[in-house]
Amino acid sequence: MNYHMMAYILGNILRVEGLFLFAPTLLAIYYGEDKALFAFGLTIFIAMIVGSILTKAEPEDKKIYGREGFVIVALAWISMSFFGAMPFFFSGAIEGPVNCFFETVSGFTTTGASILTEIEGLPKSILFWRSFTHWIGGMGILVFMLAIMPTVDERSMHLMRAEAPGPLVGKLVPKVKSTAKLLYEMYIILTLLEIFLLILGGMPVFDSLVNTFSTAGTGGFAIKNASIAAYENPYFEYVITVFMFLFSVNFNLYYFLLVKDVKNIFKNEELRYFIAIIIGAIGIITLNILSLYPTFESAFRHAAFQVLAIISTTGFATANFDVWPELSKTLLVILMIVGACGGSTGGGLKVSRLILLLKMAGLEIRRIVHPRSVNIIKLDGHKVDEETIRGVGGFIIVYLFLTMGSFLLISLNNFDFTTSLTSVLSCLGNVGPGLARVGPIENYSLFSDFSKLVLCFNMLLGRLEIFPIIMLFAPAVWKRSYM
Repeated sequence: MNYHMMAYILGNILRVEGLFLFAPTLLAIYYGEDKALFAFGLTIFIAMIVGSILTKAEPEDKKIYGREGFVIVALAWISMSFFGAMPFFFSGAIEGPVNCFFETVSGFTTTGASILTEIEGLPKSILFWRSFTHWIGGMGILVFMLAIMPTVDERSMHLMRAEAPGPLVGKLVPKVKSTAKLLYEMYIILTLLEIFLLILGGMPVFDSLVNTFSTAGTGGFAIKNASIAAYENPYFEYVITVFMFLFSVNFNLYYFLLVKDVKNIFKNEELRYFIAIIIGAIGIITLNILSLYPTFESAFRHAAFQVLAIISTTGFATANFDVWPELSKTLLVILMIVGACGGSTGGGLKVSRLILLLKMAGLEIRRIVHPRSVNIIKLDGHKVDEETIRGVGGFIIVYLFLTMGSFLLISLNNFDFTTSLTSVLSCLGNVGPGLARVGPIENYSLFSDFSKLVLCFNMLLGRLEIFPIIMLFAPAVWKRSYM
């Protein structure tokens, strides 16, 4: 284990986080928010000091192997959340260290689950930082580091593999640094486009910024108590619906679009399945809730928005879907588990994993019917290697055990079955809202501190695809020598 290199990277991450904190600091100055200004200033000072100590001496050995990549990513996200919670705590905007940590983990993991009962009274700089954590966490702080670090080499791909969502992670271009830059360029372009369209429709500039940050990171922190429903503007809802879809699609497809390789876009099975699931869910829910709305258009709009909000794991709301018919609520819970595409900013199991599971099941049936036949699993016309297939199977097994274990721990609150189960599914899937006491017009403030920490653990597990966090608890990982 290369501890020196791990400390060096973590130190650089804290310094970058300190730089990110300058944006809300400037807003605190502009709006004259003295408490928030002090909180951001103190946090920047602490982050820079700790970061400078960790990066004081550049390591001679810069090699990063697989296990270092997983551990660095896990520790980076926990450290970012710890330091990112300081402005909430120092400003008094959120009471209690556990609540501050919960809100920040929810922000960076792009979950959007909140313990806040009153949002609109918070300082604007605090609201900005709260939503900005979504944008930072959406593409990933390690991907950002790979884009700007001068010492990046091909071994740094271990960092990207550990942080990027989905079962298949590859380079768009030959160099890791160029891949990271390209991902962020596409991310920024889509972000700017949504900001422009929201401003064009009449949304205030500040609101356009923070709502876009939440959409881009597929996080869902709103600055209104009623979420996007507060604007009562169909144009805003349609724009955000479209961008929730765009940010939940594999970013590799945008690269193909840039290089005019349209053929590979249409060949992408995950995209085809994803679109089919969305269209089917919107159609069913629209018909199911038609009697609740005055026109077909309004039923369709709310159905489309909530389907995209849940499957993209953004978690915004334009309606209290907790009062919708059981069929609609059940579909939304299923979409909560399914999640977005691999290689996007969305959470959940990922559509690509579900496709592979279906193909694995089909392969087993064919083997039973034709024992001597030779069968292989293909995705997008290419053979899927055994390592990926084992990884998908292992991921699902661990996911199920973690869901059951977390559900048992959360049940200590003595809340109803629906609340306990959907809170776990929502946090593991990085969705945000669930049903019943954690529905779209509710929050997580009623949970005990212990349950909030369990849910924080779930959010980190979901965002980092389980294994980087799990590896922190494996003694063999911390040994200096490689076996």
